[in-house]
Amino acid sequence: MNAPRGQRRGGPGTLTAFTRFVLCGGGVGLTSSFAVPVTASWMPWILANALITAASTLLATELHARFTFGAGRHASRRQHAQSAGSAVAAYAVTCAAMLVLHHLVAAPGATLEQAVYLSASALAGVARFAVLRLVVFARRHAPAASADRASAERAAAVPCARPVGGFPPAGAAVLCRTA
Repeated sequence: MNAPRGQRRGGPGTLTAFTRFVLCGGGVGLTSSFAVPVTASWMPWILANALITAASTLLATELHARFTFGAGRHASRRQHAQSAGSAVAAYAVTCAAMLVLHHLVAAPGATLEQAVYLSASALAGVARFAVLRLVVFARRHAPAASADRASAERAAAVPCARPVGGFPPAGAAVLCRTA
């Protein structure tokens, strides 16, 4: 049976996955935003931020593997590494947006800074969702495709010893490949 349009077999549809991505990632992000200042009261802020960012990325990747993209299992090391890479890229986008803002506006107000940061975060978040869905947590159907390909290659390799139904040998070869 074919999966409905826009939905992969065995996984949630795009809208459902995106909603889960926003809830899981947003929930972890919101919790992290409170955890950094608390942790920073015990250690330097930059170290607290790095520690909380690493922990929240690990947690969010597990949530995305189990819930957001419907895998229902732990994220692999490869998935953790790819997810961390996409998080670093998203971080770079938000930093770049803020650097550009401060280059263009000498003293931007808090409202403008928030608007630029949140816009860059939203853009980076949508891109990160696409990377996670299409690359990191993509359902691979390669074994089935390679099995079909191997079956087709075996059928093409079967020789026809005699013409079938009086057809000339060229017709027999075609019939053997399609059988």
